[in-house]
Amino acid sequence: MISKKIDQAINDQIKLEEQSSRIYMAMASWCGVNGFPGAAKFLYTHSDEERMHMLKFVHFLNDRNGHSVLQQVEQPKAEYRSIKELFDEVLKHEQLVSSRINELVDLCLQEKDHTTNNFLQWFVTEQIEEESLVQDIVDKIKLLGESMGGYFHIDMYLSGLADAEAAAEE
Repeated sequence: MISKKIDQAINDQIKLEEQSSRIYMAMASWCGVNGFPGAAKFLYTHSDEERMHMLKFVHFLNDRNGHSVLQQVEQPKAEYRSIKELFDEVLKHEQLVSSRINELVDLCLQEKDHTTNNFLQWFVTEQIEEESLVQDIVDKIKLLGESMGGYFHIDMYLSGLADAEAAAEE
């Protein structure tokens, strides 16, 4: 049986994962209409990934005799000044998700819920990978400066990342 505190904390994480999916979908849409199809593909892939994370939490909570209850989420931002601004926000968002996962782990340790703590370790590792990936993208974008040709190459790079992630899923 899962405690009420952990049940609520996981429901809050479910909301954050759903919000993450919507944020990345909105970002992908902006990229698509602003000449960055590779970045759009990358972000649509990450939107799907966040939805799968949400479902992992939903199934886990329900399987532990908790109750996942979907909550209302905010409308995501729809406009960005640049691809740099957009990926800076992706990095900040991934750092937020990491901090929330860490808070969940802390709560599990306080509640002595070793089963949920074990479940969360996959997400701890996933967030390390996500932050590293996005930091790498942000660093590459910084190197571009105002090079328009460089933006073409970063878009192609992001398209390749999306293709590699899709292949790894299969």
